[in-house]
Amino acid sequence: MAVSGQQRRPVVVLYERIADAIHEGTYPPGSTLPSEPRLATELGVSRPALREALLLLQEDGLLSVRRGVGRTVNDRPLRRGYEYIQPLEELLSTGSPLRVRPLLRAVEEPTDFTTQHLLAPARAELRFWESLLTGDGTAAALSQEWAAAEEVLEREHPAFAEALRTTPAPATSMLAVLAAASRGVALTGHSGVTATLLGQRRGEQLGRAPDTPAVLVTQVVRVGDIPILAAKHMLPTGAPAMPVLQSN
Repeated sequence: MAVSGQQRRPVVVLYERIADAIHEGTYPPGSTLPSEPRLATELGVSRPALREALLLLQEDGLLSVRRGVGRTVNDRPLRRGYEYIQPLEELLSTGSPLRVRPLLRAVEEPTDFTTQHLLAPARAELRFWESLLTGDGTAAALSQEWAAAEEVLEREHPAFAEALRTTPAPATSMLAVLAAASRGVALTGHSGVTATLLGQRRGEQLGRAPDTPAVLVTQVVRVGDIPILAAKHMLPTGAPAMPVLQSN
């Protein structure tokens, strides 16, 4: 009995046509793709089919989308991903660096989140930073970061404690301050990823509707077994891809 070869979906065929054009230099790294109507005409396909293929190319890291610019071809795949402890503004950058806009720099009492992840006692005072990460005028992510209590930082990571005291409301993330203060200090971290909705307040901060789908990333960074930083990062639909390197 003859068995016919498996038929590839049209979107996969279109994906490969565009990917081949990128690899062959028709659309070189850093270039901007033609507009959707023009590209659909050039390829002889419908705009809905093209849009689906372009979305897959974006998810796979071949393309980036910036408001007011369009779809650009990435220079090369990102090699360092979320398995490395690095500031979110660097991790999500796809050529144009993200800017950190401080929304709040305060001292807070522990919440359920910080009690769980920083093991903070009931009357502790914790530094809290809330920041908006933006690129090309578009809000890409909302970050909320907490540092462990002062006495914990002084004991476990005095350089980080000093950096927080001497950095007045910087246009940078708390994790960036920690990274800069940790040369020679071994850090470990773990994260969780949850699908959610922005909600009213975070939607207003990001300029999006409350029911916008989003990914919530929780992060805890430790020195040894002691947690010194905990964070929540909210990435709405359309945020830059977060690369994660995997191996067997």
